[in-house]
Amino acid sequence: MKKIITAILTFAAIAPATSLYAATPIKYGDFENWVTRSIKESGIIGGKTKTVYEIGPTQTITGDKPYSNLGGSPWATSNIMAKVVGITKTSNAVFPDTRSAGNKCCKLTTIMENCKAIGLIDIDVVVPGSIFLGHMFEPIKSTKSPYSKMEMGIPYTGRPSALQFDYKLSVPANSDRIYSSGFGSKKTLPGSDNAEAFIILQRRWEDADGNLYAKRVGTGRERMNKSTNGWVNGHKVKVLYGDITKNPAYKSYMGLIPEERNYYARNSKGKMVPVKEVGWDDADATPTHMLVMFSSGCGEAYVGTVGMTMWVDNVALVE
Repeated sequence: MKKIITAILTFAAIAPATSLYAATPIKYGDFENWVTRSIKESGIIGGKTKTVYEIGPTQTITGDKPYSNLGGSPWATSNIMAKVVGITKTSNAVFPDTRSAGNKCCKLTTIMENCKAIGLIDIDVVVPGSIFLGHMFEPIKSTKSPYSKMEMGIPYTGRPSALQFDYKLSVPANSDRIYSSGFGSKKTLPGSDNAEAFIILQRRWEDADGNLYAKRVGTGRERMNKSTNGWVNGHKVKVLYGDITKNPAYKSYMGLIPEERNYYARNSKGKMVPVKEVGWDDADATPTHMLVMFSSGCGEAYVGTVGMTMWVDNVALVE
């Protein structure tokens, strides 16, 4: 209980604990409330009005206004509004869905997003549906360096034992992976993609030049590539503390984040910089930040199995 109280005091986006499950729901992690954005794309690519969803207090926003988290929501999504060479384009791979009467959930699906304007641009981009604790910065102006356009993680000093959630997964029969970044030829890659859920606890610090570093305090990461028979309720991804490379539960994808895939965060000077994970911390260390992500893909940016769909509900931290 002491850990739950600490979490509440240090992270305002965590709701009060539920004694029945000894778990602390993450705010808006029941996915009952959504922001609906109505955005008209540029006429040169058709001028259609598209709907883009965000996780936050129920409301509708009309127009191509850059979005920032509303209502204290800690969640960001891979749904975006882009303005590339003056063209307004949207992408939406995360949706509200109906789980049962009066009960919503979050649907994440991998899509192929196309943007075509004769004589100007013609690009196809693979977009896995993803949600994460942090912020996305709009408008997106290019497909280069995708991690620099999102701030991954939130301040947090708790030490949960697990990430808990309900989920359902549908893997398409044709499960090849496709790489398509919008420029160059598409590539078909062998093997199926995986949906993924993870929680990472880091202890971060900043040097005199504004560079951000981190040591890994806690790790919980799971990949799924088989369709489920309906909903899996109360699923737990256990958090392992300290250097887990000798732990029997360790998988290669649970290791430190490689430099070429560093997530970004804003330093004290207000600049977005990569967070360089430089080692494993002591098992009893206190974290400064928590990263949580759910995604219908787990590969590098612009890689995925089109049609892979994951549903998520009732996200919480277990004491």
